[in-house]
Amino acid sequence: MPMSFVRIAYPIPLQETFWYRNDTSTKAEIGMRVEAPLGRRAKAIGYVVEVIDIPTSKSETVSRLESEDISPVKAVEPPLTKLGKPDLSVDLEKPILPPDLAKLEPGKIRSINRVIDTEPLFDSEMLKLGLWMASMYHSSLGEALSAMLPSARRERSEIAEQFDEIELSRTPLVLTQGQKAALDGILAEPKGMFYLYGPTGTGKTEVFLQLADAALSIDLGVLYLVPEIALTRQVEQDARARFGERCAIIHSRLTPSRKLAEWRRIGKKEARIVIGARSAVFAPISDLGLIIIDEEHDASYKSGTTPRYHARQVAMRRARLEGARLVMGSATPSPEAWQACREGQMLRFDLSNRPAGGSFPEMHIIDMRGRHGLISDELADALRDAKKAGRQSILFLNRRGFAHTLMCQTCGSQLLCKHCSVPLTYHKASNRLNCHYCGYHEMKPRACPSCGSLDLAWASYGTERIEEELHERFPDMSHARLDTDTTNTKGYLEDTLLAFRNGKIDILVGTQMVAKGLNFPGVRVVGILMADQGLAMPDFRAGERVFSLIVQVAGRAGRHVPDGLVFIQTRKPDSPIIQLASTGNVSGFLDRELQMRQQLEFPPATRLCRFVFRSKSAKSARSHASKCATLAHRLVCMSAFEGIDILGPSECPLAIVADNHRYQLIFRSDRFADLQRFVQTLQHNIECTSSVYIEIDIDPVQMM
Repeated sequence: MPMSFVRIAYPIPLQETFWYRNDTSTKAEIGMRVEAPLGRRAKAIGYVVEVIDIPTSKSETVSRLESEDISPVKAVEPPLTKLGKPDLSVDLEKPILPPDLAKLEPGKIRSINRVIDTEPLFDSEMLKLGLWMASMYHSSLGEALSAMLPSARRERSEIAEQFDEIELSRTPLVLTQGQKAALDGILAEPKGMFYLYGPTGTGKTEVFLQLADAALSIDLGVLYLVPEIALTRQVEQDARARFGERCAIIHSRLTPSRKLAEWRRIGKKEARIVIGARSAVFAPISDLGLIIIDEEHDASYKSGTTPRYHARQVAMRRARLEGARLVMGSATPSPEAWQACREGQMLRFDLSNRPAGGSFPEMHIIDMRGRHGLISDELADALRDAKKAGRQSILFLNRRGFAHTLMCQTCGSQLLCKHCSVPLTYHKASNRLNCHYCGYHEMKPRACPSCGSLDLAWASYGTERIEEELHERFPDMSHARLDTDTTNTKGYLEDTLLAFRNGKIDILVGTQMVAKGLNFPGVRVVGILMADQGLAMPDFRAGERVFSLIVQVAGRAGRHVPDGLVFIQTRKPDSPIIQLASTGNVSGFLDRELQMRQQLEFPPATRLCRFVFRSKSAKSARSHASKCATLAHRLVCMSAFEGIDILGPSECPLAIVADNHRYQLIFRSDRFADLQRFVQTLQHNIECTSSVYIEIDIDPVQMM
């Protein structure tokens, strides 16, 4: 019998992989999870990334192995963890090379405890993608694989989720001329990157589904990414109605075992079209022929934990590796995508008409300076008129809770979280002040903790306060609220959307949950409250986010009947961003934004990497950030890195989160290869104590 060895990558921030004996009754294979001892830990779960079998019958190799008095357990670093070309041009077609086995002593190499899986969770193609991710986002291979795979310890069969009882389009619809031109143009090319641009309601989803149908008809797999699966139920339902059991759904609301069961179905080719949020980009779809990214501009495609990958970038890499078409779409394209279309990296198709018969809504900017109340008289009249006409309304405010800030009118102090440098948000339903960052909460005080004054006042209201005002001013209208506070109850989101679609709710109030994926014929009026509140954020993407939200929310009105009305309430009516959003001038906004980014040297004119140092000790976090900055400046003095800009160190805008003090360094370059090489060099030379954690974020989407 040959001796078998496996190399294991663990989901820990350690670049090394480790060799073990593969001598359990069930042999481990590449792509399986195993349990094995790690250091002083009796057991840890890792991923098999290589298997080596060595013949034992009179082999000179074995004799040499048994005679050597060397017993290392660690393997050499995989190729991509070494400092190399940052454009990631390592030859991924070659297998990971093991260390010289002649230098290992099998008798002293530990054995794995047990094999967890009965069949591999990933294949060689997904291993290549994991290697690329580890290098691209500066994580360990184990961390990259952990992000790619479903977390579950067992598999059990579960019945598929029931469909909501709403009308579904089971057959392809008749396409408009613009839709047909886009469909034909994309299908004319066997592979490549394409962009489908059109205002909300112009039928991008139907083009996506017909592209999927074309791919499935020749037995190619399809990956359909959406920002948040819970908010795009109609895409899921339409796909399931058309494609039946060939459709699989991957998202965070699935139980771990159900997610693993779906993963198995995909791997066995029982499901050929996968719809899901960010993590679905790793689904093991064989013969992948089409990747769709709906609402590609959405920030939720970016992971907030290590590895901090962007699903759009991973999808682009996967499309290149597997020779698939990549089709993105949005009514408000990201500046990066718009620039790529300009430069010919993607072929763009434009849609302009609403096939359902609606028209683009009539937009009104309401100047709220000097006014009292949260709902203007103009908006209130429109809500009443919509009710009389048997129509419905949506009110959007991108802030949950009752009030965002409790302020003392005597001393001017705010009630801040004890663990974060942010104000507490008051939730009236629970009569508590909550921190939306760390989860801390306390009861509402009767007096100011600083001066004892009873004169406390609310400022900057949330959706809970809007709901209360609706109850007071419009008692004859039914209303419901959608935000993360209400949707924690199982089934509430689906039940509320179904009731709204069936006309049982007059006014729907919500945060970003009402801005995406809602396509209801009854909506006539949309009110956007405090539309300018995000413009003051210390982030170069602040204007982009505000513009996108206004345009996306406004697009919920008049999708089927040409009488939509949108009211944008703001205290900054002259803001260019508000003005451009009120006219739906997407190209004007993007041209303006790209010009500004070019002048300020921000993406897409350059690429960024953000280092965040966090520690329970402010002194430690600040000290390590300063030491890293000193090292960075020394590296920049070297000719190889002279094009790198260093911004900082400085305290993060959110200086304290969950008792962790946060300092940041930002590195900028217009040559991504140089930036990657610089970050790798810096990462390998930083000396950090265990009390300081470093977050490395390539292409950050938020700077808070």
